[in-house]
Amino acid sequence: MNNLPTVTKNLLIINVLCFFGAFVAEERFGLNLNDILGLHFFMASDFKLFQLVTYMFMHADMYHIFFNMFAVWMFGRTLEMVMGPKRFLIYYMVCGIGAGLVQEVVQYAEYAMTLSHYSGVDTGISVIPMAEYLNMMTTVGASGAVYGILLAFGMLFPNTQMFVFPIPFPIKAKFFVMGYAVIELLSGLGTSNDGIAHFAHLGGMIFGFFLILYWRKNKNNGQLYF
Repeated sequence: MNNLPTVTKNLLIINVLCFFGAFVAEERFGLNLNDILGLHFFMASDFKLFQLVTYMFMHADMYHIFFNMFAVWMFGRTLEMVMGPKRFLIYYMVCGIGAGLVQEVVQYAEYAMTLSHYSGVDTGISVIPMAEYLNMMTTVGASGAVYGILLAFGMLFPNTQMFVFPIPFPIKAKFFVMGYAVIELLSGLGTSNDGIAHFAHLGGMIFGFFLILYWRKNKNNGQLYF
């Protein structure tokens, strides 16, 4: 941990503390911090503006936080050394917030096209009022910011060779990132409801892409960023 750049190290620490803090709050005090700090649909009564920031520090389970933090550790430290701590933190937050905004748009499209025509939803156990169901539409996790990190790595180090299980040969980072983007797009457009915010992942990549383009167009003493 001592060799990790400052922002990457603190992001790992904060996310882990939030994860175990949520567990303790649930067990000791009956507080569901994922419900309080997770990102609710903006038309739900439980929605708060600060959730666009706090949701990315909450996680659903151990697997969720492990894979997100593994990606932050693996790719974030390299990006921070290239971007610098301030710019890397800005990038991380913009991608995370951008992912949340995209998720809100996708949820609104679902509401406008389908849910708005009904007064309740059959969950398979009981029929609940629409207002209650909207409050259940909650997003948690750093995945949007993580996908932004993957996108940045692919843009800044496009020809870096990577071994990706189970592919038996190395592939370039740019193809790895493009493959992930295609998988997320196809998964988001699919009919199966797997509970994963695929379009939020794409949102993190989209916001990251345009932020990097913006920085590249702004010169500092005649030198392009990155």
